[in-house]
Amino acid sequence: MRIQTATFVKSSSKLSQCPPPVKPEFAFIGRSNVGKSSLINLLVGQRTLAKISSRPGKTQTMNHFEVNGAWYLVDLPGYGFASVSQATRAAWSKMMENYFLKRENLACVFVLVDCRIEPQQSDLEFINWLGGNNVPMTLVFTKTDKLKNNQLTQSILRFKKELLKVWDELPPFVLSSIKTKKGKVEILGVIEEAMKR
Repeated sequence: MRIQTATFVKSSSKLSQCPPPVKPEFAFIGRSNVGKSSLINLLVGQRTLAKISSRPGKTQTMNHFEVNGAWYLVDLPGYGFASVSQATRAAWSKMMENYFLKRENLACVFVLVDCRIEPQQSDLEFINWLGGNNVPMTLVFTKTDKLKNNQLTQSILRFKKELLKVWDELPPFVLSSIKTKKGKVEILGVIEEAMKR
């Protein structure tokens, strides 16, 4: 898939504010500072489409971008550590639950996981929740260039082992790196395949 156009459509703080659900939608989410905005910018070939920040919790709304005039890419708020109040986190949680369970044009959720750290409870709980609600997903292990090959292999195995405590069959996954552009073709391939269904 070639990305020819990618334009910002709108930011929404509730499901009813999202664009009409007439095009397939692909959402990106992960713990704060997992590299989500950087990955989105890599996918669309733009440096500043999704805003990048070193401050956790920068993304606080559902941000829709229209790609090639044919589908939506959605940048979602991060979960886990963020310098926001409990009330704000609770509001985010409700917003996300409504989105994942009621957004009928949602074709796939890309869940980003930092490959450098031990399996985090927030990642595992979120992935298990999506699976339990039959939300289609693909896991994206980020920052793979930061580890040596054997370290990366062990890290992925640890994460899979944790998931297999709950899952019978694991969701698909992609290895990615902003620095080397690894994973870009694979992620766009997942999107292309999903749009054929």
